[in-house]
Amino acid sequence: MARLPGAHGERHRNTHAGWLRASVLGANDGLISTSALLVGIAAASGTPQSILLAVVAGLTAGALSMAAGEYVSVSSQADTEAADTAKETRELAEMPDAELSELTHIYMQRGLDRALAQQVAVALTAHDALGAHLRDELGISEGTAARPVQAALASAAAFSLGALPPILLAWQWRGAGLSLAITVVTLVMLAALGGLAARLGGAPWAKGALRVLCWGALAMAASAGIGRLFGVAVA
Repeated sequence: MARLPGAHGERHRNTHAGWLRASVLGANDGLISTSALLVGIAAASGTPQSILLAVVAGLTAGALSMAAGEYVSVSSQADTEAADTAKETRELAEMPDAELSELTHIYMQRGLDRALAQQVAVALTAHDALGAHLRDELGISEGTAARPVQAALASAAAFSLGALPPILLAWQWRGAGLSLAITVVTLVMLAALGGLAARLGGAPWAKGALRVLCWGALAMAASAGIGRLFGVAVA
């Protein structure tokens, strides 16, 4: 798409909303769930072999689950957008005058007087009637459209990357203190991920770090408590 004369090419963060949400969710879920699983098994006095087996299984199941869940969820959104697009296409073909009036009314609600609103509606209808209705009536645009495959792949990849640090730590760790080491590393990484996600989304990094830290700490505390309560090694 050619840039209009005088355009300064500004970029907005909402164009990254789809993959950013899936990536942040996947990375946080991979890190928290894997670390919580490790802490829980370690608290139950699991052997190194049983710990690694459990977390590798958890990584595989978690990544596939995240991909499937994200694909189904975003596909539902895509189906809704496709149905709305078909409906608008049909209405534009069957009752163009009513659709033009509807578009005019939308622009009047946004502050234009009737004459200018109608002029804008006529111009946009002549240029791209369907695009104008999808964007201004339904809020559907190219930048925010649902992309199920992209969301699924981003979520699965992010989950796997998030799960790797605690897995590598458990693999290399020797001796006591595994639970404490995983907890410290996980909390530090959660704070970094939360801050980065907030930064990319335009929010204060401290706020993003704190909200992720709270949930991560709660998940690991619950897992450790359950492991200590039962105190049974996983065979």
